[in-house]
Amino acid sequence: MTPSTAKKTDRSDKPLPPSTHPLTLPLEDHAVEREPHSYERWLIAKLLRMAGSPPIRFQLWNGEVVEPEQGEARYTLTVADPRALMQLVSNPNLAFGDLYSAGRLEVDQDLPGLMATLYRAIHQARERWPRWLEALWRNHSPRATGVDEARDNIHHHYDLGNEFYRLWLDQAEMQYTCAYYEHPDLTLEQAQLAKLEHVCRKLRLRPGQTVVEAGCGWGGLARYMARHHGVTVHAYNISREQVAFARAEAERQGLSDRIQYIEDDYRTIQGQYDAFVSVGMLEHVGKDHYPTLAALIRRTLKPEGLALLHSIGRNRPMLMNAWIEKRIFPGAYPPSIGELVSICEDGHFSVLDVENLRLHYAQTLRHWLQRFEAHQDIIGALYDDHFSRAWRLYLAGSIAAFEVGSLQLFQVVFSHGDNNQLPQTRADLYQRSAAPEAGAWTTTT
Repeated sequence: MTPSTAKKTDRSDKPLPPSTHPLTLPLEDHAVEREPHSYERWLIAKLLRMAGSPPIRFQLWNGEVVEPEQGEARYTLTVADPRALMQLVSNPNLAFGDLYSAGRLEVDQDLPGLMATLYRAIHQARERWPRWLEALWRNHSPRATGVDEARDNIHHHYDLGNEFYRLWLDQAEMQYTCAYYEHPDLTLEQAQLAKLEHVCRKLRLRPGQTVVEAGCGWGGLARYMARHHGVTVHAYNISREQVAFARAEAERQGLSDRIQYIEDDYRTIQGQYDAFVSVGMLEHVGKDHYPTLAALIRRTLKPEGLALLHSIGRNRPMLMNAWIEKRIFPGAYPPSIGELVSICEDGHFSVLDVENLRLHYAQTLRHWLQRFEAHQDIIGALYDDHFSRAWRLYLAGSIAAFEVGSLQLFQVVFSHGDNNQLPQTRADLYQRSAAPEAGAWTTTT
C-alpha cells in the first residue's frame, strides 16, 4: 500500500492526495535552550490544581521536572517549549490535542489511562472553577449541520480513504460503531456481527419487510439485514467513499437486488417502511434538526413499524470537546438521553426500550486502538506522523471517555404511540445468542 492508494474527494469530486487533509502537518520542532522562568513553574502548579490535582508530573524542555503537589505521579507529560506551555494553559481543551499531534507534548505511559485520570480529576474539579476559567476553557458550539454543511462535515471525517479504515476496523463488515460483546471474550469481528444481530432482533425483522436506514456507513448493517433476515433495504449516506464501497460489496455478495444504497441526505427519505434504523448518525444531526428527524420518522414509519436510534450520548447536555469537534468530528454533538428522547416526544412516539452499551464501546475502541497501533507505520506513510498521532489520541481519549462515563452509548427503540401490535415482554429477544460462531464471518469475505 502506498500513499497514492488513499484517495479522497472534495466537493468537486476531484481526487485529493492524503497530504491535503487538515491534520496532515509536519511535526513541529520548537527546541529551546533557556531555563524555565519561575512564573512558568507557577503556571504548571496552577494548571494542575485547576485540573483537580491529578497524579501527573511535568517535564520541561530543559529536562527539569515539576512534581504534583499531592501524592506520587503516575504519568509524565513532557512539554517541548515555553510556547506549548502557554497554549496548554490558555485552553487545554483545544491545545492538548494540537500539541500532542504536533509532537510538542509527549506522554510516557499508557495514553488511555492518562486520559481517564485527567477526565476523572477534571470532572470533580470543574464544579469549583470560577466563572472566568469556565469561560476561558470553554468548548465552542458545534458547526452547523444543514444539508450543505453536513456534507462538508462528513467529508472531513469519513472520506479519508477506505484503505485507512480497513486497517483497524473489523474485517467482517467494516463497522465504525459500537460492537456488542455478548460474551467478553468475543473477537472484534464476532462482536460487530453480534451488534448487527442485536439491532435486527430489537426491530423484530421478518422476511419480506422493508427497512430504511439513515446513515449507513460502509453498508454492513444493510447487507446483514438483507442476507440474514430477508428484508429489502433503502440505505442513505452522504459519504461518496462509503457509498461506493457499499455498492461494490453488495454486488460482490449477490445482494444488490435487495439493497439500494442512496447517496443523499437523510432528509430526502420518501416512502413508508416497516422499520426505521439509524446507527451512529444522530451524533452528526445536530439537536436543532431533531424536530425535522422526528417528523421524518413519523411520516416514513408504517403504523405497526418499529424504529431504532443507536447513538453516542451523554448523561446530561454537554458540548463536544473543542479539539475533537474542530479537528476530528466537525459538527458533532452527542445528545443527552433527554435530548435523544425528545425526538420521540416530538414525533408522538412510545419509547419501548432504552439500553446503554457504554462499556461495550470502551472495549470496541480498545480493539480499534490495538489494530491502529499495529499499523501505525502504514498510516504514517498514507498520511503523516501528525495525522497518525492525532487519531491515536482521538481513539485513546474515546476509550477513556467511555470508561469514566463522560460518554454513553444509547440504543432507543420506539414506535407510533397507538401501535398495539407489540409483544408484552422482551423475553423472545434473548432466546438465542446474537454472537456468531467463531469464524462464521469468513463466509462473507
